[in-house]
Parts: sequence; C-alpha cells; structure tokens
Amino acid sequence: MEKTVYLDNNATTQVDPKVVEAMTPYFCEYYGNPSSMHDFGGKVGQKIKEARETVKEFMGASLASEIVFTASGSESANMAIRGVLEANKKQKHIITTKIEHPCVLNLYKTLEKEGYRVTWLSVDNDGSLDPQELEDSICDETALVSIMYANNETGIIFPVEKLAELVKRKNPKTKVFVDAVQAAGKIKLNVKDTQIDLMGISGHKIHAPKGIGALYIKKGTIVMPLIVGGHQERGKRAGTENVPYIIGLAKACELAQNALKDESTRVKALRDKLEKGIIERIPNARLNAAVENRVPNTTNIGFQYIEGELILLHMSDAGICASSGSACTSGSLEPSHVLRSMGIPFTALHGSIRFSLSRFTTEDEIDYVLETLPQIIKRLNQFSPFQKELKALGA
Repeated sequence: MEKTVYLDNNATTQVDPKVVEAMTPYFCEYYGNPSSMHDFGGKVGQKIKEARETVKEFMGASLASEIVFTASGSESANMAIRGVLEANKKQKHIITTKIEHPCVLNLYKTLEKEGYRVTWLSVDNDGSLDPQELEDSICDETALVSIMYANNETGIIFPVEKLAELVKRKNPKTKVFVDAVQAAGKIKLNVKDTQIDLMGISGHKIHAPKGIGALYIKKGTIVMPLIVGGHQERGKRAGTENVPYIIGLAKACELAQNALKDESTRVKALRDKLEKGIIERIPNARLNAAVENRVPNTTNIGFQYIEGELILLHMSDAGICASSGSACTSGSLEPSHVLRSMGIPFTALHGSIRFSLSRFTTEDEIDYVLETLPQIIKRLNQFSPFQKELKALGA
C-alpha cells in the first residue's frame, strides 16, 4: 500500500520544508561557533539571538533571556523539575497529575524513590482535574507543582493559568512547571500574563526536527543546570549551541504562530468530521474524552471488544498511521495510564486509538480513513470472542 495517511502528529510531525530551507545554510555555509570572537562566528551568534526572540514571542514570554534552548521536551521537563528541586533542597513535597507524559510521570516516580513525597492528582471521567484537590494538597513544604497544558493522548486542555494562580495564593514560594509540548502550535501561548514559572516545548511536535526544544524560565526563578560546562545559555545549559536546529525551531514557531487560525478552524473541522464519521459508522466506537476543551487536532476513540494493536496493524496495512497512546510508551502492553486514570471502561480500554492531525492533513485523507476504517473494524469484529456483546451494540 503506497498511500500514507499520517494521523499520528502528537507522536511527531513532518518537518515543514520551509523549516528545512531556513536550517540548510547553517550546516555548510554559516558553520561558525556562535561563541567565537571573530565576525564569522559572531554573525551566527546574532542569528541565535534573533531565533531566541522569535521563540520568546511564540511562547508569550517577556524577555528573550527567559528562553533556554534544549534538546527535547523531555530535557526541558527534567531541567525544570530537577533544576528547581536542586535549588530548593529543603522542600521535599511535589505535586503532579496521574496523566502526565512519561517524561514527567517517570521522573516523579524516580524522585519518589529518592525520598520526595509525591501527591498524584486524580482526574474525572472527562480527564479534568479538581482544583480543590490541588489546593488541599499544597503545603509549606511543597517545592513544585507540575501540570501539563494539554494531554498528549486525549487533547484535554487544563486551565494552567488559573491553577498556577491557585498555587501561588496557597504558597507563593511553590514553583509551577507546565509541559506545553502538546499545546504549542495548537493554542496560543502567553506565559508572561500568568503565574507559571517554567514552561517546556518540543520542536518535533510543531514541524521542526527531532532534537530541539525550549524551556521558559521566568526571570528570578533559580534553576540549577543539568549540564555543567561552558557559559552557553547564560550558564543554564552548557555545550556549543545546535545552531541549525535552533534556527529551525524559530522558523517552526513563526509558521505555527501564523497557522493558529487554520488550526482552530480547518484542522478542527477535519478532526470533528473524522470523529463524527467514526462514531456514526462504527457501532462499537466511543469517544474517550470530553467533546469540548480539547486541542483542535486530537481525538481518542475506543473500539469496544477489540485489541488496539490489531486495529493499528490493520490500519497500517491500509496506509493509515495512528497510535494507541504516547509514543514513549508504545513498547508497553499495558493499557494507557491516562485512560485508566479517567476510568474508561475495560471493554474499550485496550481498543483505544488516538488520531492526531496537523496543518498538512487534507480532507481527502479523512475521507479515506472514513471509507477504510469501518471495514477494518467489521472484519476484526468477526474474530472477536465477544460476539454476544458486539451484537448488543449493533456491531
């Protein structure tokens, strides 16, 4: 099957050709070290300053100096969380949610083994947090609260601005980190008007290459570096700057900012068409997340009484790319920790598929999925051991 319909953009995205074009001169033409004293390197250093300014505008920060370039969203999260805790060693209480991305979830589990007391916030059936539970969990010893902006599996958006205000009212010394990897490029970021202290993004989720990210650190927030060495990134992250990728991230941020309207209209309409079409055409399909309050590109649908891995394999044979959850947990046979935390019925838990679109997704591709997927599910239903239950659903 030569046709490829890529609906796994929350895992990674196509690098925009305009990003590649912006990066290319910095491999062989403008290859100087930006820290060098000579003019050749100085010109490269100036381009990094311009890139930092672009990323600052994209994240809605106040100062370009608040932006630190990293290698990924995972590094941004580790730098923020470990950096804050290293700077506040006496405070041993930290708070996060049960549905964070593995880069936060597994770090918190590690910190728990290292002696930190962790509060794991619950979510309801729609994937929403209870602000009262958060408020009740904060104490004098709380060093850090970490809450994602948008969930990578369901697309649910959390009111991080209001939650950060709640944290600061309860304990002004507690730092707030927001993983904005899945929100960036899908909804407008404006961190300067919030009480958020740290926010991370990843380039490969917004059509930049893999291997580049950024961390916003509010002025005055003390973060100990993970990587110690030279003076790069104002002493917060040592190592010669990855110039082409920094340039690529900045271009991707510029393009994503310009595409926000398309994301909230055309892409959302395609997502809704896909979602509605699947639910209408496949009797044993159910929506796993709230209809409203999601990023515009994401839907998560459970196909009851069928294994998700089988669905993915058959879709792959038909040229359709999707996922059963976070790409960082794809090697696990365990059902999604996000959907389990939401209380998704066991009948749909193992058969849940995430579809995530991008600005490159076309209506023809959505039509192809709606023509192909019902036939795949119909075939798989015939081999399900739950024929009685499927018949009751009308499948």
